[in-house]
Amino acid sequence: MKIIFATSNEGKLREIRAVLGDYFEIISMKDAGVRAEAEETGNTFEENAVIKAVEIMEKTGEVVLADDSGLEIDYMNKEPGIHSARFMGHDTSYDIKNNAILERLKGVPDDKRTARFVCCIAAAIPNGENKEILTASAAMEGIIGHSIAGKNGFGYDPIFFLPEYGCTSAEISMEEKNKISHRGKALVIMKKKLLERFGDNI
Repeated sequence: MKIIFATSNEGKLREIRAVLGDYFEIISMKDAGVRAEAEETGNTFEENAVIKAVEIMEKTGEVVLADDSGLEIDYMNKEPGIHSARFMGHDTSYDIKNNAILERLKGVPDDKRTARFVCCIAAAIPNGENKEILTASAAMEGIIGHSIAGKNGFGYDPIFFLPEYGCTSAEISMEEKNKISHRGKALVIMKKKLLERFGDNI
C-alpha cells in the first residue's frame, strides 16, 4: 500500500521507511509529483502535522502522513519548539543553529540543560466526501550537550545528548535510534493504528 509522506527531508524518509517499510510503500512528495508546502499555522505539533497531512491529501487524493517535530529546551522556555525548523531562519544551517544554542547555554549546568525531542505524526485518509485523521505523539528525553558530536543524525541530533548512552543522538545507529527516538516511537504507534485501520487491504 502506497503512502505519501509529506516531507522532502531525506533523513526523515530513511527513519520512516525503516519502521513502516515492511508494510507500506513510503514515497516522498517529490516522488508523488507534489511541490506544494503547507504553511504551518498551528499552535501545537499536532495541529501542524494535521494541517500538512490534510493539505497534501486534498491535492493528491492519497493517504498522506505528515509529522511535526521539534526540540524543546527547558532553559530556553521550551524554545525552539514548534519553530524548530524555522529557528534563526529556514535557510540557516543547523551547524549555525546548534552553535547558537550551545552559546546560549554556555556555563549552564547539566541539570538545567534538560530537553526533549517531540514528534506528532498525522495520517490523513480520504474517505469519499470526508476524511479521517489519525494522530500519534511521542517524545525522547535528554539534555543539551556541550559540543557538536556525531554524523548519523540530522538537525539538532549532534547536540542532543542521551545520558543513558553517553553520546548524542547523532552518534547511535539508525536501528538503535528508531527504538528510542520521538519519531521512531510515534511511528510505531502510527503503524499499529494504520494496520488496524486498513487490515487486509495492505
